[in-house]
Amino acid sequence: MPRRLHDAPAPIESKIASLGAPEGMNMKPALIGLIGILILSGCSTVTYSGPGLEPIPGSITYSGQPRSKLTKSPVGSAFPHDFIDQYGQQVEETYIIQPDRSLIIAHRRYKPIRFFGD
Repeated sequence: MPRRLHDAPAPIESKIASLGAPEGMNMKPALIGLIGILILSGCSTVTYSGPGLEPIPGSITYSGQPRSKLTKSPVGSAFPHDFIDQYGQQVEETYIIQPDRSLIIAHRRYKPIRFFGD
C-alpha cells in the first residue's frame, strides 16, 4: 500500500511539544540563545596566578619589568612577543598583564628555523 502524506513522520516541532514545550513555541530562538551563551562563556577574562616562565635573553622582562606600564590594556589581557634568542632560534612568548600592571610570561614556543622562505 502506498504511503499517504498524512502518514509521514511527525515534524521535530511536534516531537519537542510532546516533551513538554508549549504548543506553537518556536525553539529556534532558544537554540540560538543557547549557542550564543556557550560562545560568550569562552570569552571570559583569564586569570593567571602562576609564577610564569623564567625570562630568557630577548624577553620583555629579561632585565626586570618594563618601566612604562600598560595602563590602557585591561588586566588579564594577553599579547604575543616574537624575537630571536641567543642561539638563533625564533621564539614566541605570550605575556599576561597582572592586576599590578606587571607582566608574566604565560607561554613560550620555539618555532622551527625556516630557510629560503620554506
